[in-house]
Amino acid sequence: MHNYLIALGIGIAAGVVDVVPMMLQRLDKFSCASAFIHWVVLGLIIPFVSWDMSPLLKGSLIALMTALPVMLLVFPQDAKAVVPMILFSILLGAAVGFAGARFVA
Repeated sequence: MHNYLIALGIGIAAGVVDVVPMMLQRLDKFSCASAFIHWVVLGLIIPFVSWDMSPLLKGSLIALMTALPVMLLVFPQDAKAVVPMILFSILLGAAVGFAGARFVA
């Protein structure tokens, strides 16, 4: 149970990092809530996936793959928003993968 709480904390931290810039841009509350929940869930998934690769790469790949449906929804309304979504997925996914490998046994 302890590992799940640590993973939840990692996801919450990643969610806050992702949502703060969105709130500063005054994006709608549903977009912010969606992004936050996305990272909380990824915090609970990434550390427990056992792929034979670097935790940084594993986290980035999983984050990118799970963000693809949202990117497809956002693209027609705001194509420029997809680039930050890709960058945050790669960077935060790597961070979640690293933190998960370091702190979740």
